Amino acid sequence: MASSSDKKELINCFPVVSVQELVKDPILTTIPQHFVRLDDQQPADPSMSVIAPTIDMAQLVSGADEYDVELEKLHSTCKDWGLFQVVNHGVSSSVLERLKHEVEEFFKLPLEEKMKYKIREGEVEGYGNVARGAGKLDWSDRLYIITNPIHRRKPHLFPELPSSLRNTLESYFSELQMLATKLLSLMAKALKIDTKEMIEYFDDGMQAVKMTYYPPCPKPEVVMGITPHSDATLLTILHQVNGVDGLEINKDGVWFPASIHPDALVVNVGDILEIFSNGVYRSIEHRVVPNLDKERTSVAFFIDPKFEAEVGPSPGLTNPKNPPLFKRVGMEQYVKGFFAHDLNGKSYLHRLRIENGSEDNSA
Repeated sequence: MASSSDKKELINCFPVVSVQELVKDPILTTIPQHFVRLDDQQPADPSMSVIAPTIDMAQLVSGADEYDVELEKLHSTCKDWGLFQVVNHGVSSSVLERLKHEVEEFFKLPLEEKMKYKIREGEVEGYGNVARGAGKLDWSDRLYIITNPIHRRKPHLFPELPSSLRNTLESYFSELQMLATKLLSLMAKALKIDTKEMIEYFDDGMQAVKMTYYPPCPKPEVVMGITPHSDATLLTILHQVNGVDGLEINKDGVWFPASIHPDALVVNVGDILEIFSNGVYRSIEHRVVPNLDKERTSVAFFIDPKFEAEVGPSPGLTNPKNPPLFKRVGMEQYVKGFFAHDLNGKSYLHRLRIENGSEDNSA
């Protein structure tokens, strides 16, 4: 085991800061300046907590009496909220229990072990923390890995994870892929486009996972667990592993704490789905605020089109009376453009909008 001085030396040696190690310091009385975000957007009012809209997958199976009502609810939620919690989702409770155990065990590993997966210079995948605008850091540690296509898996990351964690994640991914297929098929029906078009768009597409640990913070009001942003994905499925809330959403320009049912999974409409739907569905700007007393862990699963696909509005949703609102760009270029920009609200999506009928071809 490394001493506290060894841990500090490890933290200083790499372009990564472990917040989990930072909070272990008994003499930590003030928040280091590179975490302080006093100039960021307004705080949410805890008394204005909102219960995220709930979609019941049991009502969306073929033949259910409430199918049409629940489908319309899904459609309106994607238009008005861009985020919902899904219950009766079909993901095995035993898989979720194993996932909880394995994620908690990973973040309990000694810092030296976790640093084997550290973010390498010039890359975005790996373990640690990344600098945001003005060099500020989020109050969280994360492990971000591209998991599909298989040939894009970096050999030092997913294949080298502890085998029990790796196998559990594979089982979890398999179940989430089935859930995503159902959800996107239902969205295609609600949008009145060919379901086959939607399925082919994301089938065997880019997928990634992000496991995040948010330590307790003595002054949560001055930091961000994660910077305000919308997901650049087609769809994101989030599991609040230990049931601790902290997710906040920007609804009509006001920040609200989101209350999530412990057995639900959270689904975000991503920027690509907003583009694909030609603005009918809206991605949601969100952030995470750490807890004063409790740690929070989450696993986000990101679902995207194939790298060979083109990100753009569905042909079935555009016509002379309803022209495309977004330019078309290759998925590979889209991903590179996203990671080249600072995480900042919906700024990357706004760059892809067609302004006054003209296209700017720089992603």
